[in-house]
Amino acid sequence: MIDLYTWTTPNGRKVQIMLEECGLPYNVHSINIGKNEQFAPDFLKISPNNKIPAIVDSEGPGGKPYSLFESGAILMYLAEKTGKFWPQDMPTKYLVVQWLMFQMGGFGPMLGQAHHFLKFAPEKIPYAMKRYGDEAKRLYGVIDKRLGEAEYLAGDYSIADIATFPWAQSFAMQGIDFADYPNVKRWFDAILARPAVQRGIAVGVKPA
Repeated sequence: MIDLYTWTTPNGRKVQIMLEECGLPYNVHSINIGKNEQFAPDFLKISPNNKIPAIVDSEGPGGKPYSLFESGAILMYLAEKTGKFWPQDMPTKYLVVQWLMFQMGGFGPMLGQAHHFLKFAPEKIPYAMKRYGDEAKRLYGVIDKRLGEAEYLAGDYSIADIATFPWAQSFAMQGIDFADYPNVKRWFDAILARPAVQRGIAVGVKPA
């Protein structure tokens, strides 16, 4: 059994979707970041960077409990544990890793900044709004070009897509019109139609 510590954010949904896709049993523990529950001492023992998601696998390596934080690392761990969504031949494996790192290093952090400055910042700062709005459009353009060459980011559906999709769900908040990115729209609709993805999104926040 896996204990999942999560909240209703794109990074939380990544792992919720992955657990559903892999068919692994798990318990959900709500970490309300709006109430600063991520700073609770018990949670910091699992996630010292005070971020969700995090997991504790009661049947980790060697059959012992194993805790992990950072959404990308969790996706890689679950993929290796189950043998799903992460091919083992080296060229394809690192194609997946490449696009996963693209999400972790750019498509997540930069879109998070776009969310903040375009939607939530108490002061509207034109420079920041343009900077991060333009970067969001550039990143979507990179993905749109790639998806014009392949069905999914690394060819077949993989943890790279599972990581990227939840951030694309908030495209409107990022100032993005899918009409400008038809390949992204095709990819997005195909992933959204997957039953496991729908279950992962619907996990929401349940009592522990």
